[in-house]
Order: sequence, then structure tokens, then C-alpha cells
Amino acid sequence: MTTETRAAGRPPAPTSRRGLLRLLGPAFVAAVAYVDPGNVAANLTAGAGYGYLLLWVLVAANAMAVLVQYLSAKLSVVTGRTLPELLRERLGTPARLGYWGQAELVAVATDLAEVIGGAVALNLLFGTPLLAGGLITGAASLLLLALHNRAGVRWFEAAVVAMLLVIVLGFVSGVVLAPPDPGEAAAGLVPRFAGAETVLLAASMLGATVMPHAIYLHSAVARDHHGAVAAADTRRVLRATRLDVAGALVLAGVVNISMLLLAASALRGVEGTDTLEGAHAAVLATLGGGAGLLFAIGLLASGLASTSVGAYAGAVIMEGLLRVHVPLLARRAVTLVPALVVLAAGVDPTRALVVSQVVLSFGIPFALVPLLRLTGERALMGEHVNRTSTRVAATVAVALVVALNAALLYLTFAG
Repeated sequence: MTTETRAAGRPPAPTSRRGLLRLLGPAFVAAVAYVDPGNVAANLTAGAGYGYLLLWVLVAANAMAVLVQYLSAKLSVVTGRTLPELLRERLGTPARLGYWGQAELVAVATDLAEVIGGAVALNLLFGTPLLAGGLITGAASLLLLALHNRAGVRWFEAAVVAMLLVIVLGFVSGVVLAPPDPGEAAAGLVPRFAGAETVLLAASMLGATVMPHAIYLHSAVARDHHGAVAAADTRRVLRATRLDVAGALVLAGVVNISMLLLAASALRGVEGTDTLEGAHAAVLATLGGGAGLLFAIGLLASGLASTSVGAYAGAVIMEGLLRVHVPLLARRAVTLVPALVVLAAGVDPTRALVVSQVVLSFGIPFALVPLLRLTGERALMGEHVNRTSTRVAATVAVALVVALNAALLYLTFAG
């Protein structure tokens, strides 16, 4: 590679193992959004209440997530711009403001889940009151974002990945201690529902797994990580991106599925497991203090990592759509308020988490449809435009999301 290319901040072509490793990372930051406290609440509620019934939802959602996150990263690698930036160029002012409004609602719902999850974890570990726990979670996320500002995106990525590994340890260990029933787990791969409540849970699990803000965020992290990719390097970087996305989302999928399997095998039928506190108490009672400690630590790491990533995503959305730059730390302080209000009002934390994930599921089409259209534009993507098979798969995914949300609305208001 020439001196000029290196000076431009372009990554080395992954012709060696070291070169390949330097191209990995953005997907692991986005993957944190897939294992946030909202996931914990939705997956544990589904497993404890209905066993393995909704396992198929997680498998399908994770497959969708791999496709979606790759398209998000591909868009920025090829164009050098984020999804919000490209939308700003194509939308008129009223449409842009409306789109930003729904994206901000999604960001608030995301932050609500993450701060509440961190507060509950601190309460479980140290008996910290929920409101104080929310403040501590917010303060810790400020430190992570300060690391991003001072040390750069690579160090931020490293810190987030380290916490992701803690999350994996915290939740996968429970399944090792309480293995699921193979036959019942296999039966849970057959798509079906058992009433309106399971549709609500499925929408919640989908919203917690295919996260709208992660779609916006990934395009920005990939752009910042790779810099200005030379045209000759784009194909190689995209190959590395596929590995990045596959590895990160498989890891996130294992964590999510482990949560549901743990609840189905060890917590089903145990009274009070419809809350995070009850699930933790049940894990303590059935699997012992070590498993309970790992559960609480995993939940805390989930809240701390994901709330930082969520604040980052909100800044990407605002700056991209409105060209309004709000410092990450200032935005973090402001968006902390709704979660603290919910905690102060005494709203049941687990129920608030599940409902927040339903809100996220309604935001998915607003991110997916533009992403599919933009990556399908030959004038924009050139030779990297979506293939027919990719367009079909993504269209089916969008249709499934819309259908599930429509069913949720009907069953909620008709019942």
C-alpha cells in the first residue's frame, strides 16, 4: 500500500491475519444492542411463561439481524456516508423532521430499557435503590462516551467488546448449569403462537433483537472504523465485514437463545419469574449463588454497554438527519431523564422493559425499508448493489415485521 493511502487513514488490505483483524470491530459494537436489558426481560418472560414456544422467534430474528447489519455496514463502506446522512439528502424538510421524530422515539425507548436494566442489576448486586442505580448507570455510560471522545473509536470498541464478553459469560453459564430439554427445544423451532400475549412477547423479542438504532449506528461505526476506503479495497473490506457481522451476531444470538433456554429449563412454573428480580431470585434458588451472581453481573454489563451505544446511536441519527451536532456527553445527560422519571414513578421495571421493546419493533420498518431501497440503488452502490436473492430475503423480513406488528395491534385492541 502506498504512503498516500496510509496517510488518508485507509485500512490495510486484509492480506494477512493481522490486517484482517484490524478490519473487525464495528459489528461487535452494534451487537451490544442485541443483548441489552430489553432482551433479557423479553427473553426471560417468554421462556418462564411459555417454555420453548417462542424459540423460533429468536432464531428468525437473529437470521434477519445478520442480513440487516451487513447491509447497514455495506452502505457506509461503499458510499462513505451513514444511513441518516443519505436519508437527509433524499427527504424534504417535513418528511425529514417526521422521520427524525420517530427515530428519536426509538432512541428514547432504547435508553429506557438500558438504564432500567443497569439500575435493576445494581439493586440485585448491592441493594442500590433503583433511582440511584439509574443515576450510576448514566454516570458510568458518560465515562465510556468520554473514552470515545478522548481515545477514539478503536478504544471505545475495545471497551464495548470487553463488556460483551462479560455479558456472554453472565448468561450462557446458566444454560451450562441447567441444560435444556433437546426435544422440547426442537419443538420450539416450529413457528406458532398461543394467544395475544405471546404475540406481544414475540413483537417485544423482535424489537429487542432487530434493533432500529443499531441499524443507524452500524453505518456510522463502520464509516468511522474504516475511514476512506479506496475503491480497490472495497471488495476486501466487504469480505471482512461479512466475517465481522457473522461473528458478532452469532455471538449475540447465542446469548439471546441462552436466556430463553435458561428460563424455559430452570424457571418455568416458578412464581415471580415474570420480573428480572424474580428471575434472579429463581436462578439463586435453583442454580445457586454463583449462577445468580453471574446473572446479575451480565445484566449490569448489558446495561452499561448498551446505554453508551444507544447514546452514540442517537447522536448519529440527529447529526445525520438534521445536521445538528450535540456532544455525546450532553446528549447522554439529557436522554437519561425519561428513564429516571420512570424509575422515580415506581413503574414495574420489567414491564417497562418489555413495552419499550414493543415500541422498538414498530420502528424497525422505518429503518429497514430505506436501507433496503438505498442498498438496491445501482446509481448509489455501483457493482455492490444488492443481488436479487438479497432483495428477496430483505423484503420477506420487512413483510414479516409489518405483519407481526399488525397482528399485535389487532389482538391488543380487538381483545
